[in-house]
Amino acid sequence: MLLALNIGNTNVTFGGYDSAGQRVFASRFYSDSALSSDELVYKLVNMLALYHIQPRDVDAAILASVVPVLTSRMREALEKMTNAPLMEVGPGLKSGVRIRMDNPAQLGGELLCAAVGALQTHKPPLLVMNMDTAATLVAEGSIVGGVILPSPALSLSALVRNTAQLPQIDMELPAKRFLGTNTTDCLHSGIVNGSALMLDGLFARCRATLHAPDAPVIA
Repeated sequence: MLLALNIGNTNVTFGGYDSAGQRVFASRFYSDSALSSDELVYKLVNMLALYHIQPRDVDAAILASVVPVLTSRMREALEKMTNAPLMEVGPGLKSGVRIRMDNPAQLGGELLCAAVGALQTHKPPLLVMNMDTAATLVAEGSIVGGVILPSPALSLSALVRNTAQLPQIDMELPAKRFLGTNTTDCLHSGIVNGSALMLDGLFARCRATLHAPDAPVIA
């Protein structure tokens, strides 16, 4: 089994893939920068056990990370957990995707992986979007550029943290109406519909910039 891991600013997301490339499971836990390598081993082993998977079942692992302080600890954790070979997504990795950025080393590993995956199913030009703590867009068959903006979750967190009376809301629930008639509904509509309209505008602007009005969006 291939164990694929991505360390983001909010979550460590990981999944297992069988020899046919089919996903066996997917899971995640909070990416706490205070976690030691032993604590990471404990979390991984116990969460794998939820899916009836043992460390010895892992034949290979691949790791992408945008949290440097956790990268080396996760590497140590995987070495303690399994003898399987580990590949890290980063500068120098031959992915088949040209990175036309000022500094290719600044590109997040998860975005490179997303672009590689998107190009397996769609022809360029296309837009690839990742939404974690920040929402990021990259474009075309080569990675030619993008935009970074706060995700809806981060925007909501900032609003709630920096105001006295705005409540936390569940964005997974559908909005009751576009124009809210109470604080909760107003906040829900603003975060969900505001983010959606903003992304629609960004997609349109990216397509116009690329002169590709029909470019698909892979999110």
